[in-house]
Amino acid sequence: MLALVTALLGGLLAVAPATAGQAGAAAPALLSQGRPVTASSQENAGTPAAAAVDGDLGTRWSSAFADPQWIQVDLGAPAALSRVDLRWETAYATAYRIETSTDGAAWTTAYTTTTGPGGTESLPVSGTARYVRLHGLTRATGWGYSLWEFQVYGTAGGGTTLPGGGDLGPNVHVFDPSTPGLQATLDEVFRQQESAQFGTGRHAFLLKPGTYNGINAQLGFYTQIAGLGLRPDDTTINGDVTVDAGWFNGNATQNFWRSAENLALNPVNGTDRWAVSQASSFRRMHVRGGLNLAPTGYGWASGGYIADSRIDGQVGNYSQQQWYTRDSAIGGWSNSVWNQVFSGVEGAPATAFPEPKYTSLDTTPISREKPFLFYEGGQYKVFAPAKRVGARGVSWSGTPQGETVPLSRFYVVRPGTTAATLNQAVAQGLHLLFTPGVYHVDRTVVIDRPGTIVLGLGLATLVPDNGVTALRVGDVDGVRLAGLLIDAGPVNSPTLLEIGPQGAAADHAADPITVQDVYLRVGGAGAGRATTALAVHSDDTIVDHTWVWRADHGDGVGWETNRADYGVRVYGDDVLATGLFVEHFNKYDVEWFGERGRTVFFQNEKAYDAPNQAAVQDGPYKGYAAYRVDDSVTTHEGWGLGSYCYYNVDPTIRQDHGFRAPVRPGVRFHSLLVVSLGGKGQYEHVINTTGAPTSGSDTVPSTVVSYP
Repeated sequence: MLALVTALLGGLLAVAPATAGQAGAAAPALLSQGRPVTASSQENAGTPAAAAVDGDLGTRWSSAFADPQWIQVDLGAPAALSRVDLRWETAYATAYRIETSTDGAAWTTAYTTTTGPGGTESLPVSGTARYVRLHGLTRATGWGYSLWEFQVYGTAGGGTTLPGGGDLGPNVHVFDPSTPGLQATLDEVFRQQESAQFGTGRHAFLLKPGTYNGINAQLGFYTQIAGLGLRPDDTTINGDVTVDAGWFNGNATQNFWRSAENLALNPVNGTDRWAVSQASSFRRMHVRGGLNLAPTGYGWASGGYIADSRIDGQVGNYSQQQWYTRDSAIGGWSNSVWNQVFSGVEGAPATAFPEPKYTSLDTTPISREKPFLFYEGGQYKVFAPAKRVGARGVSWSGTPQGETVPLSRFYVVRPGTTAATLNQAVAQGLHLLFTPGVYHVDRTVVIDRPGTIVLGLGLATLVPDNGVTALRVGDVDGVRLAGLLIDAGPVNSPTLLEIGPQGAAADHAADPITVQDVYLRVGGAGAGRATTALAVHSDDTIVDHTWVWRADHGDGVGWETNRADYGVRVYGDDVLATGLFVEHFNKYDVEWFGERGRTVFFQNEKAYDAPNQAAVQDGPYKGYAAYRVDDSVTTHEGWGLGSYCYYNVDPTIRQDHGFRAPVRPGVRFHSLLVVSLGGKGQYEHVINTTGAPTSGSDTVPSTVVSYP
């Protein structure tokens, strides 16, 4: 009788009209679908906890055949709860509790019964909670507990529903071929951004499909230009996309933070100029001619990144000290300087390290291209390319493979948006599209819904306030972070970006987390501090092009002023880094604790400003290694890794080695080098005790072809 009364009461509550005070309340939404879920047990591999929140009435969770058991869903953020629906399989509970929690530790009973009827139950619950748990106490059968669906309804954010889609804001400049003023707008933004290395301006130029004539898009700091077609050839510029170094007297070593994507170029003189250094990506481009990577006058340049691009002519490397090119096609390559690395590149030079200094992998082990905005049928959409294994050449030569997501499924983030709103949007099931701007976050932005895309336009920048971690990804499948700069705040953050929680153990091989064109900075734009910039805990993560930089110039720079001990620390297994740039940290730039890690291309400079030898003493070792593999690791591999020192405060500082790793057959390196820049400090060895010392002031690399 109690069960009947409860069911009737639940039905009455479900259909009861709103009171006058509730007339404007948002309708309850299904909050649990696709959310992270855990359980006390599962019967077998075919009945996982996730099957109870997947929206599929043909899949189920079932527990072990014992009492008690539980299943728990994380809604991602506190929500105002209204009801829980249970869709039982034959094996149901007669006695159970619905429990809620704001922190996953302290639980409150929201509903309880000892006479559960099975079948489909709709239960009224109330209160605000992030976590909801079904706690089964007594089974109705000899089997376990089995649910087709465990559905939690309520209102995210305590009562408001955020809209998807919307305007991209004033700093996204959208043009089609008939729109006047493109060149004038490009020139004006370049005037503002050419030398604004640590300014707050952020801009994105988005060109709808078509042909644009007579354009020279000069790109300054924090400027992105991208085509809005599904393929690069959909948007053609008869002209150039140019980066040069006139603002810095022909020195391109500080041409950071800009990008060109998804365009076809017919350069005016047959060759486009792209003289950049770190944190400047050239993705999904088709150059119908050559590409010059050096500034006018062939001044210094310190490295960059090309991916998923076709350059019909020759790439002139010239003065670029190091460079990484991935999954592309080129007509040829000239010059090698110190460290040029290729993976999956048609037309790449063969490995010849140490002279010329080319390292070529026939394919890239795993890759998945960066998501991008495109325009189709009068609507903005985001294309999320599919994963490729053993990739070679561009991904867009045939029909692009991947998923199309309409902008209506994105929360369009504009300056002034709070971290609480961002978390609410993710909890509500929206992806995030950051428009150009600088965003201060007073709490951690948590991305723990599987498959969430977080895409920045125009180098959108997150600054953590009060020492919080700016961005944290849950241990869930398929999250994609792309196109962001995270800038440390003046109060020390334990981390700036975390991929997965400590102890993460889920297998993401089928649908990895990807981090692409995400840059981390400590100091330079002002005093900033962080213990570790990037911590990767989740297995199978792909880090594809990052510059993790403790500033050596700008504002707020000094050995203790912008203190940051560790650049990148990898704890997850099977993590792959393609294009890893990490520089100037007080201790280790990279530390690797996970098994089966792989790095294709690594560029590093040790901290310039170490005051003396004692400040960089690592126990018995002189100097902290740029790249250290922990002694516990049995399998690790790296290709094309370089470390450089320029101890300009105390040029007598010595490094025992640039690289340190356990000596065992499964730990292997190819094409290693260390360089003393002008004799400001020296290396005793390249890796461990292998490799000749650097000496003098001639800036000549010491190399190791393979190790051990």
